[in-house]
Amino acid sequence: MALDLAKFLARFVEEARDHVNRLNEGLVRLDQQPDDAETINAIFRSAHTIKGSARMMKLTPIAEVAHKLEDALGALREQKIGFSKELADLLFKGVDCIAAMVEKVAAGADPAGETGPLCEELARAAAGVLPAGAPAPSQEAPPGPAPAAVPEAASAPAGSQTAPPPKAAPSAPAGPAAPPPLKTERPEKKARVESIRVSADRLDELIRLMGEIVSHQNRLKRRLADIREVERTARKGRDLAAGLQAGGGGPEGRGAELASAAGELQAGLKQLAASMRDDANLQELLTAELQEKALMLRMVPLATVFDTFPRMVRDEARALGKEVALAVEGGEIGLDKKMIEKIGDPLVHMLRNAVDHGMEAPAVRREAGKPERGTIRLAACYDAGSVLIELSDDGGGIRLDKLKEKALQKKMHTEGELAAMTEPELLDLIFQPGFSTSPIITDLSGRGVGMDVVRRNIVEELKGSIKIETRPGKGTSFFIRLPMTLAVMRVLLIQTGGTTFAVTTHYVTEVLRVRTKEIIDVLAKKAIRLREELIPVADLDTLLGLPSRGGRRQDLLLLIVRVGGEKLGLIVEALLDEEDMVIKSLPAHMKNVSLVSGVTISGRNEVINILHVPELMRVAGDMKETMPERGRAAAARILVVDDSVNTREIEKSILEAYGYVVELAGDGQEALERTREARYDLVVTDVEMPRLDGFSLTERLRREEGYRETPIIIVTSREKEEDKRRGIQVGANAYIVKGSFDQTNLLETVQNLVG
Repeated sequence: MALDLAKFLARFVEEARDHVNRLNEGLVRLDQQPDDAETINAIFRSAHTIKGSARMMKLTPIAEVAHKLEDALGALREQKIGFSKELADLLFKGVDCIAAMVEKVAAGADPAGETGPLCEELARAAAGVLPAGAPAPSQEAPPGPAPAAVPEAASAPAGSQTAPPPKAAPSAPAGPAAPPPLKTERPEKKARVESIRVSADRLDELIRLMGEIVSHQNRLKRRLADIREVERTARKGRDLAAGLQAGGGGPEGRGAELASAAGELQAGLKQLAASMRDDANLQELLTAELQEKALMLRMVPLATVFDTFPRMVRDEARALGKEVALAVEGGEIGLDKKMIEKIGDPLVHMLRNAVDHGMEAPAVRREAGKPERGTIRLAACYDAGSVLIELSDDGGGIRLDKLKEKALQKKMHTEGELAAMTEPELLDLIFQPGFSTSPIITDLSGRGVGMDVVRRNIVEELKGSIKIETRPGKGTSFFIRLPMTLAVMRVLLIQTGGTTFAVTTHYVTEVLRVRTKEIIDVLAKKAIRLREELIPVADLDTLLGLPSRGGRRQDLLLLIVRVGGEKLGLIVEALLDEEDMVIKSLPAHMKNVSLVSGVTISGRNEVINILHVPELMRVAGDMKETMPERGRAAAARILVVDDSVNTREIEKSILEAYGYVVELAGDGQEALERTREARYDLVVTDVEMPRLDGFSLTERLRREEGYRETPIIIVTSREKEEDKRRGIQVGANAYIVKGSFDQTNLLETVQNLVG
């Protein structure tokens, strides 16, 4: 009886894909550490395994290429040939060929193709006829790890046989440390872990069922409340019947019977309510466990996506003549499969931009005192119930002047609007459709397509947030925060304008009650001082266009939400509950409702809108007040320095409304750099800041020829007399405590100093 191999194809494809990934990872490592014998051994075994498996499956084309790849790697392992970029390109070519044929098998197609020329190239390499530029190994090298690649000047001409090269010169200082080598030894034997294959359709059905159970749990809670209400009604009936009996027993003496029946009804309902309460508690525990286990079934490690990036970065950098190493951390962090499928494309766009825009050419990096090989770091971790992904590079950073120049060129903003923008607002320009600072359009970038899609995917589809930090000449970091799943999300149910809404909890930092008098007026807006930070405040009903509440209460319920580095306080009427709820997408005809990101169903079968917090913050920021300018005398140029984005924004809005020209700096060091590039008529600075504090900044400015007489105002939360004396000693003209801060105090001080 002939063996049916078809049923083994799926397993072959899965194993072959794993070995292709290991080959890619190993070759990328060898690019950075060519004498890593353990890595060479590991990828040799992967090629050998693919060859054997393909032969068993009668997949001759795959077996032939894997055999020739194995021969070339064997020659490298035995030091018959030396590693080089040219050899790496040939080996990558072989791996790509195998990967393409494996995917044909997965699709049910014949993997046969024109592989003869490739097999011949690999055979020549294994025989010692190396690709152009490949170095020859030392024949005197003792057995052991393969030698490092020698300089290209010592390589044999294309097509020639190998010969003993001259002694290799000492290698240049290495760039970033190479990733650890692949493990070649088998780990200690562990207890066998049982596993089972689950089809995606069945898994999706389980997730859907789990969501419905969660929704039913909310309804069950509501039924329990209804029973309690019936119990209270029965109690009232019993009391009435007792009163009737006391007044004479009622017609034909039925009062006693009525009271007895009502008592039995109350007792029965009380017992029923207790039983249902126990049942509800048990079901809640079971539902929570089912939810956790069901979601874990669909959790996929980020390595599924991350593992493909080192090869991509290597190829993109090579095409641009750059040296770039990708360091990956946190690949074991799990994320919902549906989110894994959507996060890959945004990360590809960002990595390509980091290689093309972020990384300088080797000569430029050398002149700047950096290693010629740049480093991109891709890391993931769990943070406060979310997944935080950081993508950072040590390149040239994002130049704000280039952003302004491109925005002017594309007529996106006027010079005045750009001058008034904060650093986060300027950095947000890169997310605008069609925006690119690339001087030339290439196949990698320059078309202005990509970053707008990145933000749309992350913010709108994945319900996450993205934040940028950049330092000129030092590099750029992107921080992506994502919920771990979109199947069920934790939400706060709130009430405003007489309507119930929901806010996903990953946007909420805290909920607090404040006295109405603690809300300060900043021009036509509101703000609150919270732990040394000024946070803008807005009425949620006003943002949503709902009728305002009547009257003014003594205290307010404030929901502090955060997107990236910006915060906003939302005034709401009531906080109703916190629950795990199934989030449903908006129907097609409501996709343009920007303030709502989805809906959920309450225990009373009511449709509740999920508010889109990033859009709420944008609407709140756009509510700008109009104030008359105070004449030409108020056109002084002011630098506001504070590490709190919200505090900077509030101080900026106060001063700009009265005609001052305001620029911002995030800390003392940035402020010092700005003062050397431009001339300011007045400086307003905080004290506690990273890199350089406000006292040190004031002291340093007083040493500068152009700033010895420039007015400096310190605005800080430090109230002690010794701090005030320190401010005077370093040369400040005014000292304002944030606890007593209001716009009149700041404006009067500024007007007294610069008019």
